[in-house]
Amino acid sequence: MTVRHDGRASAPEPAKRILVVDDTPSVAGLLVDALEAGGYAVDQAGDGAEALQMIRKRPYDAVVCDVVMPVLDGFGLYREIRSFDPDLCRRFAFMAGGADAVDQLEGSGVPVLAKPFKIDEAEQIVRDLLGG
Repeated sequence: MTVRHDGRASAPEPAKRILVVDDTPSVAGLLVDALEAGGYAVDQAGDGAEALQMIRKRPYDAVVCDVVMPVLDGFGLYREIRSFDPDLCRRFAFMAGGADAVDQLEGSGVPVLAKPFKIDEAEQIVRDLLGG
């Protein structure tokens, strides 16, 4: 609950909704748990195709997405989103393992969360995506 300037309580702001996309359940689960503990509403998708269906059904404030996945990889998901919601692409981050993948992505202009990551690094990248 927030207190307004006139002293009356106002309704709390809804939690920012984040979509975590990763085909490795342990990585996705860790990130989901950490973001939920930070007060975010978090949904999880196991690949880009599933994520795309979810994005078309509900708005998301940010997306954190693995690069290498079956069905539709992170790059494919990013391209699809760019075709119908370029604003969401400005709140999109890749997760990647291995120095080569991270180096290639760093020139893309899209934030990169290098695997293995620390929880505070993941939380910071989400705050940065949301402008705070």
